[in-house]
Amino acid sequence: MPRLPKPADIPKIPGALRLYQVSSVITGVFLLLLCAEVIAKFIYGYEVEMNGENGFLALVPRGTVAAVNVSTAILIMHGWFYVLYLFADFRLWSMMRWPLWRLALMALGGIIPTLSFFLEGPFSRTVKRCLAENDVNAAALAAESAEARS
Repeated sequence: MPRLPKPADIPKIPGALRLYQVSSVITGVFLLLLCAEVIAKFIYGYEVEMNGENGFLALVPRGTVAAVNVSTAILIMHGWFYVLYLFADFRLWSMMRWPLWRLALMALGGIIPTLSFFLEGPFSRTVKRCLAENDVNAAALAAESAEARS
């Protein structure tokens, strides 16, 4: 039988879910940008330069970036958003009291391209379904206690 969230955590779960949803999309987008950057850098030999002599954004040969290296910025930003994503994963996972394999699967969403997009929907629906069931249960308990008082 699956474990249910603690009653004290139920009011916090919508905020944790929203953080998970937003961080999964941002991390997924930056992971796709990172994949494109790695392909451009190591297969085609180009890096993305910003505000250089070639214009606002330009592809320059690898190792010749003289201005802002967008390729490195994408790498750093994905790393920090992945840390936020892991925090959001852990927070939602611990509040929902899910098994460990779910946390591992959620964490893989920031490493395997497009996986975070595919996982976000089913996990969000599971959380929303659990919250809806808890609302129904809470309403039934409130009605029973009101009847018991009268």
